[in-house]
Amino acid sequence: MTADKPLRADARRKRDALLAKAREFFDAGCFFDLRFDDFARLAGVGTGTLYRHFPTREALAEAVYHGEVAALCDRARHLEATLPAAEALSTFLRDMVDHIAAHAGLARTLATIMADRSSTLAEGSRALEEAVTALVAAAVRDGAVRDDVDAGAVMMALHGIGAAHDRPGWRTEADGVVTLLLDGLRRQR
Repeated sequence: MTADKPLRADARRKRDALLAKAREFFDAGCFFDLRFDDFARLAGVGTGTLYRHFPTREALAEAVYHGEVAALCDRARHLEATLPAAEALSTFLRDMVDHIAAHAGLARTLATIMADRSSTLAEGSRALEEAVTALVAAAVRDGAVRDDVDAGAVMMALHGIGAAHDRPGWRTEADGVVTLLLDGLRRQR
């Protein structure tokens, strides 16, 4: 598959089926329990289709990672376009906590597989930071958020929340950290 050649509808459908099945096993934390060829059978496609789209387990993991980042960035853009700036930022941060909670197995598995693909991880991190930067900048322009805190600090808080996901009571604490972060960002009137 080349990056500049669009996929036919049936090829796109098969690729999407493989990605969905991989996400399912990531979330369940059993991505490594399967032989790589098993993904084809479980997704209802041929082995040749699997290898044509994803020649290695790492290539499949990387595609899942790119898909997750793209979905989060799309969500940020949608919120920015449809909500008042402060509400868009708040909603996105809470959506990120929801995403981390719903996909804890995915995060652990991707961290294991992607550890040697630091450029891919950095690219995804940059894309997410750009999305957060746009949300923060819009909230600053609206006067809802202080102008002396940048998106890097917000990203650092999100990374901290994600890194602590194995703590007992994580979800309640994560929501509290987002509230604390939003209170700290709020411009005093």
